[in-house]
Amino acid sequence: MLRYLNVLAIGALVGSAVYAYSIKYETILFSEQIVKIQHQISAEQNKISVLRAEWSYLMRPERLQTLADRHLDVQQIVHSQILLSPHDIPDQPPKIDAIGRKLEALGLSDLGDAPRDEKKPTGKVSMRPAR
Repeated sequence: MLRYLNVLAIGALVGSAVYAYSIKYETILFSEQIVKIQHQISAEQNKISVLRAEWSYLMRPERLQTLADRHLDVQQIVHSQILLSPHDIPDQPPKIDAIGRKLEALGLSDLGDAPRDEKKPTGKVSMRPAR
């Protein structure tokens, strides 16, 4: 009976060693995958920065102007082509928020036009004891 327990203990020891080594190699594999993915991310970020630099190089205003002059048949605007005067431009409508519309619907929109000399309650409380 004692030998069976010894064999069982040795088997459990070998099994736990195999399990520990398998976990160790899995973590090594996962850490290598993480490093590989980090390198891929940095390579993609480098590619993005190169593409942004190329885009800014291609979108230079002087380059776009020469391309527009070469390929588009656009003429300069002459002052006589503008037919509007500043008086023809409509005024901006008043900006009213949702609360203002609700107050206006209730007929309370004129409350903001109250005279300014009237004393308004301040909401302050006196701290003196009553006698």
